[in-house]
Amino acid sequence: MRLMTKFGLAAVSALALAACGDTGGAGGGTRDSIRAVGSSTVYPFAKAVAEAFARSNSQFKAPLVESTGTGGGIKLFCQGVGPNTPDIANASRRMKASEFADCKANGVTDIMELQIGLDGLAFASSKGGITMNLTPKFVYEAIAANPYGQPQTAKLWSDVDPSLPRQPILVYGPPSTSGTRDSLKELVLEVGCTTNAEMKALKDSDEDRYKALCTEVRSDGAYVDQGEQDNLIVQKIQGNPQAVGVFGYSYLEENAEKLQGLTMDGSAPTYDNIASGAYPSARQMYVYVKKAHLGAIPGLREYLTEWTRSWGPDGILTRIGLIASPDDVRAAGEKTVTDGTVMTGEGLH
Repeated sequence: MRLMTKFGLAAVSALALAACGDTGGAGGGTRDSIRAVGSSTVYPFAKAVAEAFARSNSQFKAPLVESTGTGGGIKLFCQGVGPNTPDIANASRRMKASEFADCKANGVTDIMELQIGLDGLAFASSKGGITMNLTPKFVYEAIAANPYGQPQTAKLWSDVDPSLPRQPILVYGPPSTSGTRDSLKELVLEVGCTTNAEMKALKDSDEDRYKALCTEVRSDGAYVDQGEQDNLIVQKIQGNPQAVGVFGYSYLEENAEKLQGLTMDGSAPTYDNIASGAYPSARQMYVYVKKAHLGAIPGLREYLTEWTRSWGPDGILTRIGLIASPDDVRAAGEKTVTDGTVMTGEGLH
């Protein structure tokens, strides 16, 4: 069935949605509840907001929030406009220029962008498990497929640097479709790679080769792609004291009694260190909304308002690991919700 390219807000949505129930999501028809897809890192925050929304807006159905990964969620979001497509894409990175172009090509032309807060990319192990002081350089040399263009030969952490444990390299991390993997590439692997002058120069002369050498991870079992569910990574490292996990800081905080954070550049992955930039892996998280759905999906406006009430320093989300954005960023987000401001695509990469 072809996706609707226009939602017909006045003629179709309000009347049809009031008259009909949800007819099964992907099959088309109409919908009387909010549907959000996307990042596993943003998922617990989106669920918390959905629960708060349901408590204070009993006249609306509870939103359906799905953890599909950032890339997969944005792909679903950009398929078109209409009740058989998601209203919201949650993302642990900013939308890419290519994704924005796909949205526009499929008729998703008016997109509201909200930066909901910050998260840190945390490295952790089980309580009593392996411990070490990492740096982006150490991480890159340990898990890159071809560090600095050379064959990957490191088997033990101590092969990377004598200061590290003489234990096997085993890292459980996100898959290529995850926004967390994008953050791992940008905030850690590329930073480590460009400590080498030749790699830094390669970025300007041959960007494709630079990306391959600086961001591709090894596939010999030392780095294990654990899928889109960060909780699975938590479970894996709990069961193996030699394993290191990579996931959003909120999952480390949620499992603080079971896990320990590994220091990076001498700083522990804590709320204050991530907010200040001392722990070098802070990243922005986003919610993308189809403006065309605002007048069509019951409760969508109110759900966005619930986000603005929840993301401040004293809001419900900081209690589960969200790091609040600066005041001016939150104010801009509130204005976007109030005014229905849409993004232009400027600054996307």
